[in-house]
Amino acid sequence: MDVQIINKGHHPLPQYATDMSAGMDIRANLDQPIVLKPMQRCLVPTGLFISLPDGYEAQIRPRSGLALKKGVTVLNTPGTIDADYRGEIGIILINLSQEDFVIEDGERVAQMIITRYEQIRWRPVEVLDETERGAGGFGHSGVK
Repeated sequence: MDVQIINKGHHPLPQYATDMSAGMDIRANLDQPIVLKPMQRCLVPTGLFISLPDGYEAQIRPRSGLALKKGVTVLNTPGTIDADYRGEIGIILINLSQEDFVIEDGERVAQMIITRYEQIRWRPVEVLDETERGAGGFGHSGVK
């Protein structure tokens, strides 16, 4: 699938790290580093603008290595970029660690996955169909 993209940043276009990767790394496009203090959040510019086909969205997700090693993650996970959005892609990061984290220009701060979706129409009813599970939830099936 071809997707239109404008890159106003100074880094390469997002790309898949391996042939079977689902997500593409997204890089910070900064004039100067951002110091993200513990429990602080910020919007990281990317310089990227996209035009997705109808029926698709881009999901912004954390990078597992950044989350595990540095305690930095995407705050609204997954963030959704709708097919009709034409503004710059921004990444909302939060530092959940106890130490300052410095975001450098070009740092891989998130990953983006393009996925298909369908819009639904609500059909109000009085009773839902029965299932074996029923209303059970939040650990009802046990721990094994």
